[in-house]
Amino acid sequence: MNLDVQNEYQEKTLLTKIMRAIKQLVRFGWEQALSCLFPVVIFASLALTQMVSLPFLPRYDWLLIICLLMQWGMVRSGLETRDELKVITVFHLIGLALEIFKVHVGSWSYPEEGYLKIFGVPLYSGFMYASVASYLCQAWRRLNIKLVKWPPFLVVVPLAAAIYLNFFTHHYWIDVRWWLSALVIIVFWRSWVKYEVGGTIYRMPLAFSFMLIGFFIWVAENIVTFFGAWKYPNQTDAWSLVHLGKVSSWVLLVIVSFLIVATLKQVKGKNSTK
Repeated sequence: MNLDVQNEYQEKTLLTKIMRAIKQLVRFGWEQALSCLFPVVIFASLALTQMVSLPFLPRYDWLLIICLLMQWGMVRSGLETRDELKVITVFHLIGLALEIFKVHVGSWSYPEEGYLKIFGVPLYSGFMYASVASYLCQAWRRLNIKLVKWPPFLVVVPLAAAIYLNFFTHHYWIDVRWWLSALVIIVFWRSWVKYEVGGTIYRMPLAFSFMLIGFFIWVAENIVTFFGAWKYPNQTDAWSLVHLGKVSSWVLLVIVSFLIVATLKQVKGKNSTK
């Protein structure tokens, strides 16, 4: 009889743990979904403008207007703070500069017409980079992210700069992305990210979180190219899956984004304690 009671207790305990794990997963998914609000709006806008022809303006210009209205609405409603808006604006400019260069060297193209283009790149394209920054800022706040054993500022900044510059220089010099990836693993080997879900604190190796975010951005890239956000040379005649090797590029871009956001958060945190 005692054995039966013990088994019943263990089964109830296991069921309780499973139900709690499911609830925590749902909470985490909900917080992630809220953090992805800006990217979701961009996806929805790409799909809508692909299926429905909007009047008066080319599609790319409508996408810019939608992104601007979304950005204004998020700040106005308090979903984003003014400090976060500054970070997102920086990413818009960084992304736009990269887009102009990549289109110039033929990495991809924006074949549709648009009034608001710079050197063949529609201005809305910068918002796709800004949406990554928006996600990071939102997730940072919603999940109460803390960094453990973050490397020194004098290491982080040159590393981020080297990764970003390699997106340009590898067209004229050797591609050192794998060397940079190895350096990232070395620099962040002991670094962890702590995040809170439903009052419980979890942690994850920082390098692994870079890989996860980069992979999901690659999935998102397949979606947006399907809806014609831009086209790679092999997608000119018909859409095809983005090469899996692009995951490495997105991982590196995520690292740059994360390093910039984390550095700004650290600087602001130090200033607020003075």
